[in-house]
Amino acid sequence: MMMMMKRRISSILPSISQSQTATAAGGTTSTAISTTITFVFPQLAFRYSTSRTSATFQSGNGLVLRKTINDVNKLKDAISLYNQMLRMKPLPTVIQFTQLLGRVIKLNNYSDAICLFKDMYASGAAVNDVTLNMVINCYGLTGRVYFGFCVLAVFYKRGFVPNVTTFSTMLKGLFREGRISEAQELFKKIIYEKLCELDEVMYGVVIDGLCKAGNNSAAIEFLRVMEKGRCKPNVIVYTTIIESLCKDKMVDEALALFREMIEKGVFPEAFTYNSLVRGFCKLGNWKEAKLLLNEMSDFNIARDVVTYNIVIDSLCKEGLVEDAQEVFHSMIQCGENPDVITYNALMDGYCLRGQMHEARSIFDMMVENGLHPCSLSYGSLINGYFKQNKVDEAMHIFRELPRRGLKPGAGVYNIVMQGLFRVGKCNSARNVFNEMQVAGIKPDFHTRCVVLDGLCKSGQVDGALQLLRSMETDGVDLDVTMYNIILDGLCKSGKLDGAQGLFNSLSLKGLNPSVETYNTMIKGFCLEGSLKEAKELFMRMEKNGCLANRITYNVIIQGHLTGGKYDDAVVYLEEMDKRGFPLHASNFSILLDLISEKGNDPSLIKIFQKFDPSITLKP
Repeated sequence: MMMMMKRRISSILPSISQSQTATAAGGTTSTAISTTITFVFPQLAFRYSTSRTSATFQSGNGLVLRKTINDVNKLKDAISLYNQMLRMKPLPTVIQFTQLLGRVIKLNNYSDAICLFKDMYASGAAVNDVTLNMVINCYGLTGRVYFGFCVLAVFYKRGFVPNVTTFSTMLKGLFREGRISEAQELFKKIIYEKLCELDEVMYGVVIDGLCKAGNNSAAIEFLRVMEKGRCKPNVIVYTTIIESLCKDKMVDEALALFREMIEKGVFPEAFTYNSLVRGFCKLGNWKEAKLLLNEMSDFNIARDVVTYNIVIDSLCKEGLVEDAQEVFHSMIQCGENPDVITYNALMDGYCLRGQMHEARSIFDMMVENGLHPCSLSYGSLINGYFKQNKVDEAMHIFRELPRRGLKPGAGVYNIVMQGLFRVGKCNSARNVFNEMQVAGIKPDFHTRCVVLDGLCKSGQVDGALQLLRSMETDGVDLDVTMYNIILDGLCKSGKLDGAQGLFNSLSLKGLNPSVETYNTMIKGFCLEGSLKEAKELFMRMEKNGCLANRITYNVIIQGHLTGGKYDDAVVYLEEMDKRGFPLHASNFSILLDLISEKGNDPSLIKIFQKFDPSITLKP
């Protein structure tokens, strides 16, 4: 039985990975195992090892040792205790070594946990299947899921059989790395070759991974397989798919699955209703959201703080702050205490309406009620003050963060820089950008876009281009969106040749122009009166598989109207109409001005008649 399982597992390695260990696995099982162990643990010396001091505890006193392990809150303490454990005679049990490894993992020191295991393995400390599953999980959490597969070899060397936890952990690692097809392949292999007994957790991992990858249809297929099998889906599995459908705005399908779940005897929890309420609120369907909230009461399911936060946040985003306040008061009357998220939502609502006095009152109320504002709380106020052009107030709050013991994250820095650029304080914004990097905060995608956009809109396109070049040199993973910002800046500053050069270089950088990229360049050509080049790029765009959208058509129609090419404008208008895109109000205004100026031009009348065939213009 063990040998048969070895052969089955050995076949997984080449199908999942493409490394030298996979090649080794193609030979005999023993060769594969030997080579795999060498590959996963090439350096067995624990990098943190220190001199083995004499043991403080007797190995027989397991209770004392267990308490000491549970008290470990720092990595250095874990290492010190580990060294003491290795000096004990006899060595502590496998349970105690595994408990210590678990403490290191709970401290989020995954790479260090792997190193600790390597030293345990080399030192002869006992390990079991639980220990090995922990190591596989650590490899998955550090983005090295393949090494987790190689740990399977250690299972067989020690006489263990991988169980459902082992394979669930591997599947989770594959999904986390975005290796969806490989995860599906492994899961099917587990089913068809009966590598382990499937449980709700494994199905949950697969369905969750597929939903996060946006593959709801595949997730539902596995749900149907689960429904027909021994292991039936629980409320968590159903809710995972319901939430994913809601995120994709497929609320009707989510509601249908919800009703089906209840019919099959699986009763919803508060988090199930929360997913649906959030989905309907985001679409502004307050009627259905209210029905679901009332239904919660019918099922005796209490609305929790998450439920109230969803409703309050959605109302605030719609500008219905007074209604949100009513829900807030109702929440308190029902005995549910608001949390920081609740207050942040209300602050955002008032900031969106420019009511900074009320927003500050909510902030102060939060503090008075014993809650500690987070950096997002401060970020909301900073953003609100900037939008009201109250720069001094915004910067005062920003500078207050360190004094409050809070370290602003990239999101807060982005808000500050965007606000400073908006009010024309470019140098101050660049100084904050430099401060951010000195503070050890790594600029994210939004940071780079904010800075590039701010420089371009401030007329410093050359500075923005220089910054982009430095990002390329530093090996930053650049997105086409960043190039779109520069292209827009170059076109608007009349540097069309530079824009063309940058546009043509995108393919050399491995980037595909997006519809926004093409729209920017087409607009640039139209602004320069280069309508021939605009038309050629429009055709190339569609030929390259990038379909024009309503903005593309409105841009090129506007270019031809202002350029006096009315017949060509009619052609694009007809195409746009066939695709169901509306004419922008600005183009309609241009048409009215042209009619007033040009009189009864036949081409212009033809355009007007596209909107109303009964229109006849007379001199």
